[in-house]
Amino acid sequence: MEESGRDELLAAAVRMRERGDAGEARSLLLELVERYPDDPEVAYQTAWAHDVLGREAEAVPFYERAVRGGGLSTEDRCGALLGLGSTYRVLGRYPEAVATLRRAVAEFPDDGALRAFLAMALYNTGRHEEALRLTLTLLAATSEDPGVRRYRRAIEEYARDLDATV
Repeated sequence: MEESGRDELLAAAVRMRERGDAGEARSLLLELVERYPDDPEVAYQTAWAHDVLGREAEAVPFYERAVRGGGLSTEDRCGALLGLGSTYRVLGRYPEAVATLRRAVAEFPDDGALRAFLAMALYNTGRHEEALRLTLTLLAATSEDPGVRRYRRAIEEYARDLDATV
């Protein structure tokens, strides 16, 4: 299969997944993985299809393959790291989730979704204070709620010192 055929089939699989035909997309993607075992974009889309179908354990090796080395666009790399970290968390692999999501946040510090998923994984590892601190910092930085906006500075201060009384 030549590159243009790969691109067309990959695009078709993504469209299938997006319209709710994840099973059909998965089948096509598994064929593409056979032909392009080292292609990070094919691996990422294959992982995503497995995730959508609730087949998280099967998604992990594809996510791992996708994030190893380069080859993904910035957006897809961010998505693949989030997917891998989130999938580790769903599977109860909390230390791996935290490590993956910390790496992702370091690489993409402005991505709020990564920080939210990291906070969840931190909670799962018993790091409740760090999880709450991260959540409050994210809330203060991103909320459009008028009350949160009004008290943003106080929320940020308390996030730095959760035991502060003033």
